[in-house]
Amino acid sequence: MPLHHIQHWIAGQAVKSADNATASTQRPEDNEPYAKACAASTCEVEAAVAAAQDAVESFRQTSPDQRESILLNAAKLIQQRSDAITEILIDEIGSPISKAKLEIAISIGILKAHASLPRRMTGRTYPDDQTGRLSFAKRQPLGVVAGITPFNVPLIKGVKHSSVALATGNPFVWLPSQQTPVLANALAEIYSAAGLPEGALNMIHGDGKQIGDALTSHPGVRMVSFTGSAAVGKHIQAVCGQHGKRLTLELGGSNALIVLADADLDAAVHAAALGSFLYQGQICLATSRIIVHQAVAVEFRDKLVAKANALPYGPLTDPSTVIGPLINQASKASAQQAIDDAMANGATVECGNRWTGNRLHPTILSQVNASMRIAQAEVFAPIVSLQTADDSEHALQLANAGPGMLVAAVFGSNLQQVFALTDQLETGMVHVNQMTIQQDPMVPFGGEPPTGFGREGVETAIDDYTTWKWVTVKP
Repeated sequence: MPLHHIQHWIAGQAVKSADNATASTQRPEDNEPYAKACAASTCEVEAAVAAAQDAVESFRQTSPDQRESILLNAAKLIQQRSDAITEILIDEIGSPISKAKLEIAISIGILKAHASLPRRMTGRTYPDDQTGRLSFAKRQPLGVVAGITPFNVPLIKGVKHSSVALATGNPFVWLPSQQTPVLANALAEIYSAAGLPEGALNMIHGDGKQIGDALTSHPGVRMVSFTGSAAVGKHIQAVCGQHGKRLTLELGGSNALIVLADADLDAAVHAAALGSFLYQGQICLATSRIIVHQAVAVEFRDKLVAKANALPYGPLTDPSTVIGPLINQASKASAQQAIDDAMANGATVECGNRWTGNRLHPTILSQVNASMRIAQAEVFAPIVSLQTADDSEHALQLANAGPGMLVAAVFGSNLQQVFALTDQLETGMVHVNQMTIQQDPMVPFGGEPPTGFGREGVETAIDDYTTWKWVTVKP
């Protein structure tokens, strides 16, 4: 397979690093070389932000129709290029083809939803005590927005972060994951072909540890949107607070699924298996902890183990394949360390804990307690823990005792009991009789600290990405 050579995207042009620095990636499936991307220094950060600043005045003057058309054109182009994008997602991040196609469909839906934002930037008039004076307020774009996105759903997050900024008239500077330069470049090319003006989107590749602070603290950046780990998110929040910037954070958590005594067990098992093991558990919405009422705990465990053992891990191009490789060797080592730590502290392996190449077979651990690493952090691997609850109140206590949930799910038939849990679960999102992995571009998507700050989605985007200006007019 030929090596992909990827450059930065600044002011509508492919640009090399001034110092010619590069970084390489490998295919998760077989560790074969896949891409060599330019690696940015502060020089490229400055150039990207400068290009975005140069575009601020002209881009904020684009009409709602123009911005709407650009996003709808981008959606059409993603659909037209879906085969090529699918291939990238398979090769670059080890995505099974079913997950790749789902990611493409969700991304198209996000673009279509965000295309409505330019027409939602409405203002308002106010009664005025001064006779004959007109008093009104209007929304205006903030200015340059910086976005930092992860490897696991690179198209979804690349589209979500960029399109909401662009829809509201804000030039965007993008730092994608170092694992996904080819996908990021494909999206930049799509935006250009869709008619996005030069400088409205600028993309730099590089190590966030080295250039992240230069980007997020840059005086030309008005807002930062970030999806990634809680530790990095906490740091970015401190930087933005110090410099008075707006931000949204979508971070990871140890997500819980509660199964009550009156739950439909087959439906709960299906949701638990997909929610825990889809894309190898490398999803921020994945189920990390399953809390089951003692009355059905044994039956649920046996059914879940059988379901997990039956999940296919064949070729990534096979639509039936569910389990693929972990993203890199560091993730592979981290997953095994989490299992070993749990076993050393008394956990029982119900299934899994074996590898086929870079693929970890779905692993279920029971007898997990709060001292174990797996109970204290997001593992980002096909590993889930089982806990038994005495009753619904005990299940609630176990769920809320975790390190923070981005999302939770509850399975049960007694809606009064279920809705009581949805109110008391300490998380920003709860799904009833469904798996934890859900996506909708219209809703306020996100979590409470420490799993997030602010919300993504059409519902909240106008307030986050625009600023008010009060105007009075006296003839």
